[in-house]
Amino acid sequence: MIVKVNLPINAYEIKIERGILKKAKEELKLNRKVMIVTDDGVPPAYAQTLAAQCKDATLFVLKQGEESKNLDNFAAVEKALLENNFSRKDCVVALGGGVVGDLAGFAASCFMRGVDFYNIPTTVLSQVDSSVGGKTAVDFNGVKNIVGTFYQPKKVLIDPDVLDTLSDRQKSNGLVEAIKMAATFDAELFEVFEKTAKFEDLDIEYVIGKAISIKADVVEKDEKEAGLRKVLNFGHTLGHGIEASLQNTDKALLHGECVGLGMTVMCDEKIKERIEKILKMLNIPVTYSFDFDEAMNAVLHDKKLNGNTISTVYVSQIGTFELRDMTPEELSERMQLLLA
Repeated sequence: MIVKVNLPINAYEIKIERGILKKAKEELKLNRKVMIVTDDGVPPAYAQTLAAQCKDATLFVLKQGEESKNLDNFAAVEKALLENNFSRKDCVVALGGGVVGDLAGFAASCFMRGVDFYNIPTTVLSQVDSSVGGKTAVDFNGVKNIVGTFYQPKKVLIDPDVLDTLSDRQKSNGLVEAIKMAATFDAELFEVFEKTAKFEDLDIEYVIGKAISIKADVVEKDEKEAGLRKVLNFGHTLGHGIEASLQNTDKALLHGECVGLGMTVMCDEKIKERIEKILKMLNIPVTYSFDFDEAMNAVLHDKKLNGNTISTVYVSQIGTFELRDMTPEELSERMQLLLA
């Protein structure tokens, strides 16, 4: 399956095919210096498979986790590019999840004012969402994705086979982003989730294809998040706050799990029930114990803050959305509902 992201400048293809990692050289221009950015949670065999297809590969391995998405590691990638004599004609390939893609893409966008960037996402979360759309960033001063650029990849390769090494929890974590897109744009896809009795019965490859098509369409219409693309933040306003409050604790949740929580209180009651049913099918919590004050502090420092209100995405009917400006008090009331 090929999904085209038809942008006025920097249009590109997303190719979904089982086993495509093993023939990446047929899809990407690897006959040059290639910086492969990955992390220590990605099976080394994946990087070895890719490196063997490159003319001159350099491997940069991050420590797995959101805490690696920082300016120090950004600088380290830039230094590695410089020390290995990369030129503007060379390229960077992200091979990993969202953290790897965000950091590698940001590094590629800045080195010599921009070198070619390819993305090969290896998690469900990055395959259905973060690998598409060109948002690259690092976290800074406790705020997620606050320093970054819009920088489109030259191509994205999605190989469902690499998901076989993921735990069910990691797969469910990524599927939340697909639920988000279904809830706001595609009632038919939402019903696919609703009609799935248990996680094992879900056709993940089908869901990935549908989610990517939705994301690509949104990016085409609003590349730099001036309007429509903000809808993809459904569940993220409160979700990011919860995620930040749990970082570096022994009960941290994954990104998608936090987004799932955030979605359940940004919709009508009847929609809340439907979303919670799907989350429970995926073994994702619908309430949780977290530091309320810390979570709200993170929400109020979010880049979506506009004066005395925060722009949020609200769902009153599946497949549709509305943008609502909410006060800190309104968001606080909704956050309270998520506390276990």
